[in-house]
Amino acid sequence: MSERREEMGGLAGVRAEGFTFASHALAAAAAALVLVWCIHFRGGLAFESTNKSLIFNVHPVLMLIGFIIIGSEAIMSYRALPFSKEVKKLIHLILHAIALVLGAVGIYAAFKYHNESGIANLYSLHSWIGLGTICLYGIQWIFGFVTFFYPGASLAFKRVALPWHVLFGLFVYILAVGAAELGFLEKLTFLENSGLAKYSSEAFLVNFTALVVIFLGACVVISTIAPYHVEDPHDYTAVSDD
Repeated sequence: MSERREEMGGLAGVRAEGFTFASHALAAAAAALVLVWCIHFRGGLAFESTNKSLIFNVHPVLMLIGFIIIGSEAIMSYRALPFSKEVKKLIHLILHAIALVLGAVGIYAAFKYHNESGIANLYSLHSWIGLGTICLYGIQWIFGFVTFFYPGASLAFKRVALPWHVLFGLFVYILAVGAAELGFLEKLTFLENSGLAKYSSEAFLVNFTALVVIFLGACVVISTIAPYHVEDPHDYTAVSDD
């Protein structure tokens, strides 16, 4: 059984545990870095302010901590947590729902900032990919809810749908990481064009945060597709075995 799973993952000899622990550490580092950036360097967070930049600051914080980090934990939760299948399924569902809601609020903050600052909406590749990603995320969540949770599909359909659900989920997650990278690049370019020194502490912080997010995304994907341990009763194959 373990050999078959290693072949399916294509990562013989690689175990997921270390990448899962690395993902947690990188997620904590990314959360700390984005908060330092938006609070220390950019002045703080606000939904209502005469300083419209404070409204924008809500966007990267919620998109990174809410959408990507909590989304990462949701992806890893089904394999990593030592609970029953039903409990892990519920945690997986709830964490993804939280990520989706916070992501939607984060996008609302970006629109609010643009509208109140007289800036056009949806003109950049970052905005196109970001909005498309959260729409796909919502579709993925609804499909997972009605198929694997309530009302639940037939066992035969679950077995067919499961690998596609996992694959599409990873695709959407990678899109989210890509959108975040484009967002860091776009914002830093605007700041530098407005006078921020290219080798300033803030510029280095933003670039380093973007690198941490890339490493986080890689570790999450590897922890998802690599075998967990020799006999893995909590593997994705158990999701549909009702």
